[in-house]
Amino acid sequence: MTDLRIRAATPEDLGTVLAFWKVAAEGTSISDDRDGVELLVAHDPEALILAEDDGELVGTVIAGFDGWRCHLYRLAVHPGRRRRGIGSALLAAAEERFVRLGGRRSDAMVLRRNETGQLAWRAAGYELQEQWRRWAKPLTD
Repeated sequence: MTDLRIRAATPEDLGTVLAFWKVAAEGTSISDDRDGVELLVAHDPEALILAEDDGELVGTVIAGFDGWRCHLYRLAVHPGRRRRGIGSALLAAAEERFVRLGGRRSDAMVLRRNETGQLAWRAAGYELQEQWRRWAKPLTD
């Protein structure tokens, strides 16, 4: 990495981010569309954090804080750029944001089948909490 730049996404970045997730992210979510990320950035302009290397998008993380809990989503690094510190730099930026906002603990949602993701979160100091189950209900069709 020569010029890694960490910054918040802008509305102009969203098409690039959505295309990037198709290459770099594991799985898809009901919110992984233009309307979903536009709403995220409009609601919390600093939540979607990007990593760029020489102007190219190489990583993302969503660092959402609801005033009580800190949630991490969409930590994704381009497959050809992994194991170079990009994910660590994104997590550091997200965690610094949470501390600034008064957060006390962060959590991440990781698909069970995403073994690479499981290893990455463990390496970053996160611990699996087997006692929890995620319950979800779509609010739209």
